[in-house]
Amino acid sequence: MEDQWERELSCAVACNRCSAKLNAGDQRILSVFDHQPICLACKKTEEKQPDYAEASKNMIGTCMVETEVMYGDPGGYCYFHFYPFTCDD
Repeated sequence: MEDQWERELSCAVACNRCSAKLNAGDQRILSVFDHQPICLACKKTEEKQPDYAEASKNMIGTCMVETEVMYGDPGGYCYFHFYPFTCDD
């Protein structure tokens, strides 16, 4: 059974940063800063921010506590912050 958060985030129709259109087969990834779906170009820009490493560490800790999912679970919310995904409609 698919969780509602997964459906809403994985099938976002636009990048939350640049508003680029995202089709079902387009890869997207979650931002470590605001947990919103962004395109891969915006993720590359995000990774260049000076506080990215710290934000990533904080996100992992918070995410694991909030979701109680072991890091590395390929179907988990935390995982989608580091590995691109598509809408599986």
